[in-house]
Amino acid sequence: MKNNKTNILGFNFLNTTFKDFLNNIKDRINNKENTFVVTANPEIITYALDHPEYSKKVKAANYLVPDGVGILKGAKILGDNMPERITGYDVLLDLLAWGNKNNKSAYFLGAKPEVIKDLEKILMDKYPDLEIKGLQDGYFTNDEIIAKDIINKKPDMVFVALGFPKQEDFIFKYKNKLNSLWIGLGGSFDVLSGHTDRAPKFWIKHNIEWLYRLIKQPSRFKRMLALPKFIYLVKKQNKKSTHE
Repeated sequence: MKNNKTNILGFNFLNTTFKDFLNNIKDRINNKENTFVVTANPEIITYALDHPEYSKKVKAANYLVPDGVGILKGAKILGDNMPERITGYDVLLDLLAWGNKNNKSAYFLGAKPEVIKDLEKILMDKYPDLEIKGLQDGYFTNDEIIAKDIINKKPDMVFVALGFPKQEDFIFKYKNKLNSLWIGLGGSFDVLSGHTDRAPKFWIKHNIEWLYRLIKQPSRFKRMLALPKFIYLVKKQNKKSTHE
């Protein structure tokens, strides 16, 4: 994989195809390489800019990938085209199918107890040869106990769906204790378990999944304001670099 990077607001995003990225990740899993992936959208980046400690953790990732059309738009403003989004949900589905075929193991952490219950049924039904090392909801009080369980069970892949910044905080704290893939996946378990609908293919293909979500959940409006803020800051970055 070409290790092309695009610097957006001080964050080095991987600029490659979904397929190349996944091939690389699978090689690293096979080689037991410690790998930390952050799937970031404009909301995560604007939050990171306001929270230096969180920003440090995001920048410590082995791979920062564009989960969100806003990141692609930002790259375009800077004159650097990105081929496609690399969404956490699509990465999860691809790795589950691959893990199922190749007898890999995974640990699932996050979401509500009822989501985890339904997720377990789907995993056992769709991915019977994937070894489930653990299923733990996100409503825990002692992260050390959870981390110890993960480290003792040594899964090939650790899927953490606690939402940002919590998932990156957790991964950053414990990732060096186990050479596995560690990836934050936001609300992916909710979608996979059927608790949340993903946008139909038309909306995804036309990069308007965000609009579908907003129509379905008007309460997300405040969160959506991160996008215009992000675009404004990128334009400012572009202006500055063209004047230098």
